[in-house]
Amino acid sequence: MPLRSGSVDLAYLRTHPGHLAAFLHHQRIRTTPVAGGSICEAQRLTLDDGSDVFAKTRTGAPDDFFAAEAEGLRWLRVDGGAPVPEVLAVEADMLALEWVPPGEPSPEAAERFGRELAETHRAGGPSYGADRDGYLGVLPLPNTRGRSWPEWFAEYRIRPYLRRSVDNGALTGTDAGRVDAVLDRIGALAGPGEAPARIHGDLWPGNVLWSVDRVWLVDPAAHGGHRETDLATMRLWGGVPYLGRVLAGYDEAWPLADGWRQRAALHQLPILLAHTAMFGPRYRDQVLDAVRRIG
Repeated sequence: MPLRSGSVDLAYLRTHPGHLAAFLHHQRIRTTPVAGGSICEAQRLTLDDGSDVFAKTRTGAPDDFFAAEAEGLRWLRVDGGAPVPEVLAVEADMLALEWVPPGEPSPEAAERFGRELAETHRAGGPSYGADRDGYLGVLPLPNTRGRSWPEWFAEYRIRPYLRRSVDNGALTGTDAGRVDAVLDRIGALAGPGEAPARIHGDLWPGNVLWSVDRVWLVDPAAHGGHRETDLATMRLWGGVPYLGRVLAGYDEAWPLADGWRQRAALHQLPILLAHTAMFGPRYRDQVLDAVRRIG
């Protein structure tokens, strides 16, 4: 590809996203490493017009790894919903997004986030699941569509990661039996039925990005799911800052069904099992604690 002789600005990138990799290869764009988590390497790209872009790469990523994330980000962009970075370019080994200036958590932003997340969820989906499979961390995320949430959740969110966790020795057969006992009762544990919500799907505190006056959704495993899943996973590992204000704003915009707090451990189970599947037995106690809390 012949390189453009003029400046590389945001307007040009939006209309020629396929040129980004070549510009990076030929060092036409200034790069600065930023924190990007354990799965991907991340950089801040500064264009000729002073615009910044967030880019993350993963060597050896599956061909659809970043395409699945990009599709989820686009699907989560809802009028009046929680803000989501604009997708600027997608390659097999790279995803480039709108740069979101970081900010400090505040109670006002938390409450606004709760209201906006409710609007994202309210946008809904045609069924549980999605048009394509995705990823939860580095693990495949099956998104086969379904109509009954309890059965769908058991089959496509819990069982795949339970099997992997037993196969890699993170959980014992006895541990798996305890999870299976939960699945045997999942219809009674699930609570009132609701239509599929448009959920982030991996909304632990590390995937909540605080900016100057708003809270953004990043790194999704987006699909049609149960809205209580996002609210439950925000409580993991210390919880998001000002969680009480987030939940208050959410409940004001779209009141939650009675007993949702007691169901949180059930909704947390897939992400905890994904951690035993990815990282081994160091997360075993958290899985078993969730099973105990489910009752």
